[in-house]
Amino acid sequence: MHAAGLLGSMSENEGEAADDAPADPAENGESAAEEAAADPASTPEVDPDSEPDPELVARIEEAPPEEVAREVLSLRQRAAAAEDALAAEEARAEELESKLKRKTADFQNYKKRMEKRREQERERATEDLVERLVEVRDNLVRALEQDEGTDIRGGVEKTLETFDRVLDAENVVAIEPGPGEDVDPQRHEVLLRVDSDHPEGTVDSLQRPGYEMAGKVIRPAQVTVSDGA
Repeated sequence: MHAAGLLGSMSENEGEAADDAPADPAENGESAAEEAAADPASTPEVDPDSEPDPELVARIEEAPPEEVAREVLSLRQRAAAAEDALAAEEARAEELESKLKRKTADFQNYKKRMEKRREQERERATEDLVERLVEVRDNLVRALEQDEGTDIRGGVEKTLETFDRVLDAENVVAIEPGPGEDVDPQRHEVLLRVDSDHPEGTVDSLQRPGYEMAGKVIRPAQVTVSDGA
């Protein structure tokens, strides 16, 4: 409110409330202004090198002390509310950061547990495979322990059948391309090119079978290839 308006209003009511009139509002305004000035932490920081706003300066000069005091009080209340909001946001940020650290630690522990479990599963799988292969070896040893002159072909064939069952259980498949089949560079290893009746660039003969496990080539098959001559 403009100073002239405030003063006119006070003059009209002066006669009606002379006895019950409160203390001089100017003194209250000056007291509040002095209190705000005495507590610099309660007022916003101002850059001493900045130029004051002319409009704000004019408003302060024209306003009565009680209006200035109310404005200062309002600013102090707003500053206090802003500080409370900032403190709440900082506490929330700290809580979120703490939760993130806990989640990160839990995830790292989970990864370690999974790696350890996979390692244990690999070890058990290897132990199971070795246990079955040892049985095959025992059969071969028993075949060799037969007396000289004893036909051991039947025993070797049974041992081979046992060994094939072990490979089949491990999802191992033999790679055995036949003559005339196309060469697959991913599954076949060409040893040399030979004169052959088969079409040029196709398999002539299998020298050593290959193996693949679950679709992955463990060892390529060794073959000779026809040069078409």
